[in-house]
Amino acid sequence: MSARTVTRTTLRSAAATAVVAAVAGTVLMPLSAYAAPAAENLHALKITMGAPAPSGPLTRGGATETFELTVANPSDKAHSYHPWMIGTPAGASPLQQTDVTFKVEGVTAPATESSIGQQDGEWQGMFHPAGKAASEGFEIPAGGKLTWKVTIGLGKNYPTNDGDFELRATSYQNEVAEGGAPSLTFKTDPAVKAGKLETSFKNVGDCKGVPALQCREMDLSYRVTGDGEFNSALYSWLDLKFGSDAKVPNLQLWAQVDGKWEGLSTADPYNFMLPTIPKGFSAASGERIVRLRASFGPNTDFKKATDVTLHAGVGLAEGNTYEFSGADTKFQLTPPTASTSPSPTPSKSATTQPSASATPSASASTTAAAAGNSNTKATGSTGTLAKTGAGSNTVLYSGLAAALVVLGGAAAWLGARRRATRV
Repeated sequence: MSARTVTRTTLRSAAATAVVAAVAGTVLMPLSAYAAPAAENLHALKITMGAPAPSGPLTRGGATETFELTVANPSDKAHSYHPWMIGTPAGASPLQQTDVTFKVEGVTAPATESSIGQQDGEWQGMFHPAGKAASEGFEIPAGGKLTWKVTIGLGKNYPTNDGDFELRATSYQNEVAEGGAPSLTFKTDPAVKAGKLETSFKNVGDCKGVPALQCREMDLSYRVTGDGEFNSALYSWLDLKFGSDAKVPNLQLWAQVDGKWEGLSTADPYNFMLPTIPKGFSAASGERIVRLRASFGPNTDFKKATDVTLHAGVGLAEGNTYEFSGADTKFQLTPPTASTSPSPTPSKSATTQPSASATPSASASTTAAAAGNSNTKATGSTGTLAKTGAGSNTVLYSGLAAALVVLGGAAAWLGARRRATRV
């Protein structure tokens, strides 16, 4: 088993055993992180959601709507109920926890406390008995039911490229009968034509003037459809996978910036950060192109041609950083021969390899990331990125090390989910 395989296995194990992660008072609930209750407690409950009042669409930062949530237990035994409400928007942007307001009050149920979270691009509403741990559930008596009043609204920063909001009521302990988890769809005003972020590789081919397969160039394209814009900057990265194992793969990557090749640095030979996509990216921004070049360095352990798979992922720069858009390309590369030099001679890379002990605050990371691409624009047919800063390319990459630290907070969960399908 390779060291990389061991790392992936460890990440999955950490995600599978996590129950509740409390971060700054926010409860995050991994979608499959909970052990199931006893067999006789499975699939017993039925949930109903009443009509919201007042009726009508929700506005960002505007009035809320309230509905009754009733959980019935038709069986002849008492059963536990661990509430879990999952919100999914129609549109391009994942939701942050503050994009939806949420409050729960007991009607026939005991006093209740609620909290909000986010996971896998979705919003989550949780509630539990007041004064008890967030992981504690309610007990529904045999043949009985409990009712709560749930109040929902949209935060003032609810993404402009997201429209209707679907709220589904279920249980994170698998306690609801088949067909017993209903949903409500809340309309938004103004109405939004839902779109998505499309990520793709294009024009993959050999580098000009270099022997075939020793160097590959390609365009990485980002395009948005639908209404609105992203109200957060977007991080983009590359994950690498090879057709065979090598202790030192030494794959080198460059991005073309203002007509010049800039080397992308990394502390991890399997992951590279790409320039941040600035806040406000939308359909009106046009297609954004990053021209990339890949070749093996002189220290590679590969001795012959091998398959290389690049996966480009995109997530919000902060908060709910789950990958919500991505693309793959696969090609063959051979190591350089002694008589050729397939790699361009880039200027000194401006990316910083972060210290393993560095723990900057979230606000510092966000500031650095924002500064790193404040003037980056979508590219035209040349495939170059507009120069950033006053006569310097340095700031283009100044936020990347901070980005790695920000993403690191979700690495165990995000990495396990993103890579599990590519082992």
